[in-house]
Parts: sequence; structure tokens; C-alpha cells
Amino acid sequence: MDRVAVAFSGGADSSFLLRLLRDAYGRGNVLAATVWSEFTTKAEIDAAARLARSLGVKHSVIKVKLLSDPKIRANTPLRCYYCKKKIFASIKKEAARNGYHVVVDASNRDDRKDYRPGRLALRELGILSPLESAGMTKTDIRALSRKIGLPTWDKPANACLATRIPAGEPITEGKLYSIDAAESILRRAAGLKMARVRCHGDIARIEVPRADIKKLFGVSAHAIKKFNSLGFRYITVDLQGYRTGSMNNKRGR
Repeated sequence: MDRVAVAFSGGADSSFLLRLLRDAYGRGNVLAATVWSEFTTKAEIDAAARLARSLGVKHSVIKVKLLSDPKIRANTPLRCYYCKKKIFASIKKEAARNGYHVVVDASNRDDRKDYRPGRLALRELGILSPLESAGMTKTDIRALSRKIGLPTWDKPANACLATRIPAGEPITEGKLYSIDAAESILRRAAGLKMARVRCHGDIARIEVPRADIKKLFGVSAHAIKKFNSLGFRYITVDLQGYRTGSMNNKRGR
């Protein structure tokens, strides 16, 4: 590929891919391209920037206004397709402007198990997925990341904020802000590494790993009041625990 741009979120998968490509092609031939939209937090962008610096590769942060597209705001079951189309078209444009004519993403074999209409957008745009092509799973990526000393080897998965809103319920910046703030409150109040707040109108459905559910019952009344101030009248705990793509099941969609 010679010169390649990586769609880089700073998560375990894209960090592993970026490191491999840097080692294969050299620092000057790899671009880390991070999209900053309404669906990502500043903390995520800052973490991605720090990791790109530590790997010594060029890092571009591309601002994309996803909610300017009514098809994305409407949040139909195809929302992910429209998002990926807009995001990766922006990455391709930025990559070409910097002389990188191949764009890759960090999809892996496990992604085939979930409902991911955005995969079609990647194929349409000619985005390559080397980890998936190699048959690598999330478990493989974490194990090898640990072996080569990447700090992201055990970083919790962190899908975009829009995945916390059920299909058919319009996405607004206000809802995204409330979700992000509520998850930050939970992480601090309960000492959690990972928490999801699924937004069902004025109901917050909290998902954490089953082993962490007991920690939620120590959350203070002050933290609960903060949830209420964000517009959540009812605060519930999902006893099934955290599940990747829990909003994607047939009943949920």
C-alpha cells in the first residue's frame, strides 16, 4: 500500500492496526485520521491524539457535522450506513489531500456477528479492512496488543453516542449531551471503567458488565439528582448487563 490512512478512533482495534502499519511502512507513510462529530466526545479525541503522538505518526482531526444530514437525524435502522458514508468520504478526502490514496478501517471478524449497515458504505467507498481480511477477532487483537505493549489492549469498547438511542427516535444534540454527561457521572460515582446509558425518552437504561451491577447500588442520591437534571425521570438498571449492539436486536429495532 506504500502510503495509507487509518480511520483512527483511539480504541483497541484501530490502535492495533495503526501500530502494525506504522511498523510495516514507517512513520512518514501512515496517517491517523480521526473524525470529530457530535457523536464523539472531546475526551475520545484527546486520547486518540495522545496515542498518535506516542506512535510518532501524523494525526489529522476532521470535523464532520453529522446532524446536518436529515437522514442521520431521523435515526432510521439505516442510520449507521449514512453516518459511515459521510465519515469515510471525509476521511478519503483528507487522506487524498495529504497524499494517502489507500484508506483502511479496523473492522474485525467479530463485527460480522452484529447488525452493521455501515459495512456496505465501506465497500461502496473502497475502504479496506485488513484485520477482518486476516480473520482476526477482538480476542486476537487484545492479546497481540498486550504482547506488543499497546496501552489500549484492555480499553473498553466505546461505540458512538448515537448507539444509545433506539432506531426511530430522532437524534438531537441535547440527547447526546445528556447521554455523555450521564455516563461520565456513572463512571465517577460507581468507579466504573465502562457504562452505557441507553436513552428511551425520559428513561435511562443503564448497562454495565454483570460483574459491576452491584456497584450501581452504591451510587449517591446526589448523582441520581444529576441524572434527573439531565432529563431522565426514570433510572433503570438492565439486569442482562452490557451487550454489544443491544439496541440492534429485532425487538429493539
